Amino acid sequence: MFDPSSRYANKELVSFTKVDGTEVRYVKRRFCPRGEEQQLLVEVIIQDGDRLDLITSRTIGDPMQFWRVCDANNAMNPCDLLEPKRIGETLRVPIPTIGT
Repeated sequence: MFDPSSRYANKELVSFTKVDGTEVRYVKRRFCPRGEEQQLLVEVIIQDGDRLDLITSRTIGDPMQFWRVCDANNAMNPCDLLEPKRIGETLRVPIPTIGT
């Protein structure tokens, strides 16, 4: 159902049946790993105009893996990571692992 590189690739699909008999399928909740516990690939200094997809393309080789940077920096909202007030701060880029 999901691309192998998706954060949901290894999550279990479950379902429940509503009172009217309709079956609803969904993916079990994903708990974000603690960023400080992830192995670090590199640290990037945030610069004006940076975007997560460009950063992950440069460092990990896949722009769709931006969610890994969010996890490594304990960010629920990707936009929070690149706010103008954060220019010059360090952004953690983790080593990509399979199954997380």
